[in-house]
Amino acid sequence: MPVLNFITDNILRNPPILLGLIALLGLIIQRKPVADVVKGALTAAFGMVILQAGVAMLVGAIAPINTAVQSELGVTVADGLSDVTFTADHGGDIGLAMLFGLILHLLIARFTPVKTIFLTGHMLWWFPFIFIAAGVEAGLSGGLLIGFGAVFSALYWSFMPWIMRKYVWAATEDDSFLIGHPTGILSLISGFVAKRVGNKEKSTEDLNIPASLGFFREISITGAITLFLMNIVVGIIAPSLVPDGDNLVMFSINAGISFGAGLLIMLYGVRLLINQIIPAFQGIAEKVVPGSKPAFDVPILFNYRPNAVIIGFIVAMISSTVLIIIANATDLFGLLLVPLVVTSFFEMGGAAVIGDGMGGFRGAVIGTIVSSVVMVALLGLSVILFRETIMNWLMIFGGNDLSLFGIIGRGVGGLLGGF
Repeated sequence: MPVLNFITDNILRNPPILLGLIALLGLIIQRKPVADVVKGALTAAFGMVILQAGVAMLVGAIAPINTAVQSELGVTVADGLSDVTFTADHGGDIGLAMLFGLILHLLIARFTPVKTIFLTGHMLWWFPFIFIAAGVEAGLSGGLLIGFGAVFSALYWSFMPWIMRKYVWAATEDDSFLIGHPTGILSLISGFVAKRVGNKEKSTEDLNIPASLGFFREISITGAITLFLMNIVVGIIAPSLVPDGDNLVMFSINAGISFGAGLLIMLYGVRLLINQIIPAFQGIAEKVVPGSKPAFDVPILFNYRPNAVIIGFIVAMISSTVLIIIANATDLFGLLLVPLVVTSFFEMGGAAVIGDGMGGFRGAVIGTIVSSVVMVALLGLSVILFRETIMNWLMIFGGNDLSLFGIIGRGVGGLLGGF
């Protein structure tokens, strides 16, 4: 167990180390010079650190909005319903499910036509986390619970990126990688809808912006202005957004600047990572798992259609918030939901990129709206089913594949352990 815990905590849950080691292995397999091996491995690790730093800045800029809305609605995270308390009770089960799930995942890639290698480090933890919670809700325990979590995690890591591949390749015009992120179901719906209602010839990247407003073409500037305005609106509705002694306008300006800077840092990390890990991964694909494709975190997509990301964020926030207000007013789910700020940016940003790739600007907007309906429905259903474990955690990070496959896992777990 100490060895397994070391591997889990220091490698599998440490994306820079994990991707650095993968780049190292790929370059060694290709018999590259020592200088190239060292440079490639370290640069891949640097790229992941930079990407994580950018993502942390983005989350740090939007998290206060979520907290303020929760406070305004009187929603609090109770003991036993968060990731920290659940992990304290079931961390060992999650770790073992992740380890055995990874072994099964690699076997699927090696011996079946589904050639996915899932490399989104933190999602290697969060999917076993979801499936173990689903098993606990269904009354499973012991080896059955661990096996349940391992099998379902392996199936997700293998099949969802593979199912998405044609949409991802169409949006990026690059078939060298896949997407391994909970945006899956939302992106599939967005792409499906966009293909049928959109116009692929009129992309979000071709928007006719007057020269005087040319700065809107920069995702960092557009993102900063968007978050500034969002903070102003939320700050008026929920004054708890602004710490005591601070000014709403200055708080909003600082949040917008941090968000814009986070976008720049994240996208630089994305470019650095792609430039190093894709060539290095070819060695693994050729020798260890022939024909395999790496599945990366969703920010990889943002570099290809940045305008779509911001459009998706805005459209998702507006449409999902309206739906959540209606759901709360009608007591549709029997509890209060809060706007999904994190999911609206990351998952729905990815869904908008896919929508743009399949149906241009119109496809991105309509696809995002339809996906927002699904997002709210998944959120409401999943929090009902996870009342005893991670309900409030899902209120912040759900409404996506984590909710969908949690629901599916809960249903199958019920068949195994009794409802």
